[in-house]
Amino acid sequence: MTTASAAAMAALRSQRIETPSWAYGNSGTRFKVFAQEGVPRDPFEKVADAAQVHAYTGVAPSVSLHIPWDKVEDYASLAKQAESLGLRIGAINSNVFQDDDYMLGSVTNPDPRVRRKATDHLLECVEIMDATGSRDLKLWFSDGTNYPGQDDIRARQDRLAEALAEVHARLTGDQRMILEYKFFEPAFYTTDVPDWGTAYAHCLKLGERAKVVVDTGHHAPGTNIEFIVAFLLREGKLGAFDFNSRFYADDDLMVGAADPFQLFRIMHEVVRGGGLDDAAEVAFMLDQCHNIEPKIPGQIRSVMNVQEATAKALLVDADALAAEQAAGDVLGANAVLMDAYNTDVRPLLADLRTELGLDPDPMAAYAASGYGEKIRAERVGGNQAGWGA
Repeated sequence: MTTASAAAMAALRSQRIETPSWAYGNSGTRFKVFAQEGVPRDPFEKVADAAQVHAYTGVAPSVSLHIPWDKVEDYASLAKQAESLGLRIGAINSNVFQDDDYMLGSVTNPDPRVRRKATDHLLECVEIMDATGSRDLKLWFSDGTNYPGQDDIRARQDRLAEALAEVHARLTGDQRMILEYKFFEPAFYTTDVPDWGTAYAHCLKLGERAKVVVDTGHHAPGTNIEFIVAFLLREGKLGAFDFNSRFYADDDLMVGAADPFQLFRIMHEVVRGGGLDDAAEVAFMLDQCHNIEPKIPGQIRSVMNVQEATAKALLVDADALAAEQAAGDVLGANAVLMDAYNTDVRPLLADLRTELGLDPDPMAAYAASGYGEKIRAERVGGNQAGWGA
């Protein structure tokens, strides 16, 4: 094994990728959700499925929750079940977009009663963090307007800042607030957190506990996401990723499906900026909704895609790249990157899994385990989990 490969193995050994509870339920597009057999019926079964992804990849030891989709009476029990399966509860995702009261917005709504309701929900999510030991409160707001003149754009930013400050002040210990952005949908005239700059400005004002989430599907076509990643890492304000993939808008396809080269370029900036270091505290998370592909294999394949892009990024010869850049050799510098991207890292990752005591082929190992057949036979009756459940 070369020195570069050994260094890559060391970094990959400590990589962690969080999976989302909602990926195991029935979800899809606004047109149709195709139900599948064996889908979880409650958050405990979602956690059990997430444990399967970790069991076969070795790098997915946490699962995000979405509230109220994952509401339970006893969150400590849910955290205990996760621990018994070798997992922990990851980010707590708030939901202030599926209530009739939020038609004109949640924390930016012109009605103070609605704003209070939304902020109270965010505070409830912090209480769930306390009960589960979660570190991160992940915030995404669908708030915005559809028509010019509908509301005061500046006033909505004031309302947003007020709510964020109240919730930020409630955090304790190592808890963080990570703020997501999306440039459109469902608000089509103005979106209250439309881009990384808006999210960054609010987080900068809030303080050290506030960081930005980059969702790879939440950008206009042609946006240079790796620039955003490089900038936020440089400023110490990159808190997390929501990895998925898109062809048109927020498709939530499996990460790396549409443009694996883009994923490599993003991970190159992560490596270059020290984003894999524990001190950077960047949370690598999936945010995907599987409509036509099976749930657990879809998550396993997604984790593997992130691993492959990361391995290639780790194999970039940083010294050679710096030398070519300093010499102004455009083609030489590009060739260094392309050499790493064109490397087949699957044998390296197979060696890593073998070293970890895992099957070198996670997809085949899961298929042979019989777990899929088992849950299809056992999970009969009750209500399958999905959007809104």
